[in-house]
Amino acid sequence: MHKSEPTDPIPETFTGYEEAAEFWDSHDTTDYPDAFRTIEVVSEFRQRSYEIEIDADVIATLRTHARRKGISPTHLANDLLRRQLTSIK
Repeated sequence: MHKSEPTDPIPETFTGYEEAAEFWDSHDTTDYPDAFRTIEVVSEFRQRSYEIEIDADVIATLRTHARRKGISPTHLANDLLRRQLTSIK
């Protein structure tokens, strides 16, 4: 739905993300058809992440051990889970 009133010009630059967000929160991109162009994007799904709940004391220990090993807690958790799961009979 286009407004019947004239649109404000898009600023040449914004001072930051907040100013840009403020502008676009109160303006509609469909009112500026010449300012945008359609592009074709080809993407490939590479990895999926999952979220699980971990007790606070476990994550604290995980972070401590990961820091000592110089790796991320995510990397350490994945390594520990892989080893534990392959040992289950």
